[in-house]
Amino acid sequence: MSHGYSVRLIEQNRNADKQLLGVRLGRACIKSNTSVTKVSELLGVSRQTVYNWFSGVSNPQNVLVDAVTKLLATLSRNN
Repeated sequence: MSHGYSVRLIEQNRNADKQLLGVRLGRACIKSNTSVTKVSELLGVSRQTVYNWFSGVSNPQNVLVDAVTKLLATLSRNN
């Protein structure tokens, strides 16, 4: 099932700083086809926040870094 990542978001993610935690999460989610809605629900943030992370516009707040890191590790293990 496709979660409909737009060409624009994929391109923004590809061009963003790969060192940013949110961008790395975006790459893992795009690769694993994990929806933005699922990520936002798991982390308790808005979908827009997740889109901003994926595109490098912003990065997760310090309080979320551990949760994002764990999710990223889970996604990476599954691929």
